[in-house]
Amino acid sequence: MNLGAPEIILILVALVLLFGAKKLPDLARGVGRSLRIFKAETSKMNHDDDDDKPTVVQAQPAPPAPPQEIHAAPPVTPVAEPSAEEQARRLEEQAARLRAGAPSDKRA
Repeated sequence: MNLGAPEIILILVALVLLFGAKKLPDLARGVGRSLRIFKAETSKMNHDDDDDKPTVVQAQPAPPAPPQEIHAAPPVTPVAEPSAEEQARRLEEQAARLRAGAPSDKRA
């Protein structure tokens, strides 16, 4: 996708209208922090994958086990992880409280 000057200006005008000129620096700062964290985590994952060395394990025959009854496990309800936007919003709220000197709210 090739963005020209008119498209970029239109996007900037829309951002100013949506968020206001005073909130744009905070928004940009939050996006920058999120990208830095994301890049650091992905580089850690790639680095961890490089450190894994294959190990050779020789299989030994196991004695036959007696038959056992198999019971179905109760279904596990998945726990929804907060989205990156939600995490960024919470961090920004905590930073604003710290700047204002308000006591921290420990909800999560």
